[in-house]
Amino acid sequence: MATTLLELTQQGDPGTLQSEQQAKKIQLLTPQQLYGLWERQNWVSQEIDFGADLEHWRNLNEEEREWAVWSLASFFIGEERVTTQFSGLVMAYEDEQEEAFLTTQQVDEARHMQFFDRFYREVIGLRQADIEGRLACVREDLNDAFTELFDRALVEAARRLIEDPSDTAAKVDFVTTYHMVIEGTLALTGQHFITKYWEDNDLLPGFVEGFGKVARDEHRHVAYGTWYLKQACERDERLADRMRAKLTELLPVANGVLVPPGKDPNEEWEMLGYTSAEIHEFAFNALTRRLKAIGVPLTTEPVAA
Repeated sequence: MATTLLELTQQGDPGTLQSEQQAKKIQLLTPQQLYGLWERQNWVSQEIDFGADLEHWRNLNEEEREWAVWSLASFFIGEERVTTQFSGLVMAYEDEQEEAFLTTQQVDEARHMQFFDRFYREVIGLRQADIEGRLACVREDLNDAFTELFDRALVEAARRLIEDPSDTAAKVDFVTTYHMVIEGTLALTGQHFITKYWEDNDLLPGFVEGFGKVARDEHRHVAYGTWYLKQACERDERLADRMRAKLTELLPVANGVLVPPGKDPNEEWEMLGYTSAEIHEFAFNALTRRLKAIGVPLTTEPVAA
């Protein structure tokens, strides 16, 4: 893939590892180390070349085009939502190293939104006068589960953190909602399958390049979230219970976000050769490895060795 597994593993995200045992033993990167990665990996969304993509787009079949428009809508709107809702977490930093990293993440989210806006404008061909108009148009492709997760759960978590940045419980809620569910479970799963399809079919090289850079950023973000939750839950086991409860609340909602239009969320479905079972397995395995690194399993019930 455009961004190799080794490169992703070097972002510090346990979800990229091959086994839970590896995840359990991983030495998580600190915010200072993650900040250093950001400086070395900085990129410019306006420099991605979409020249070949425009020609490819014109020759896609109807199913490919519909899938692309739908699947990218959640990324475009999602990046806008996160960019506007992230300030509370920046305000909740505990030391200067964490502050430095969190400010880079907010910059990343704005850059990702700009990348998707360029693709919608220059390749897909949205002609609204400004980014607000394009966001409003793309929002029409989203389902109720997306609205519940991004417009209710994320906004509420951000509101509570802005009201009191020193509220550790609110910080755990936000990081769990954003880094574990939205980025870790939804975005990185979607990025994996979307990128794989276009690469396997030798299509949209500019998009694949930029999307690979977005994925690299987001693995770095999830690495921060894993690090933070591990520190917080080790300090206070009540926060582990809180994180687990938030995951239990939001994972079913996230599952609904992944369901394509016209598909029954209660039944197996397939999209361009990828089955719902395959997609869910990928997402669950990555989440399980992150939770193994944190030291907080999704269930407190005993499990077989």
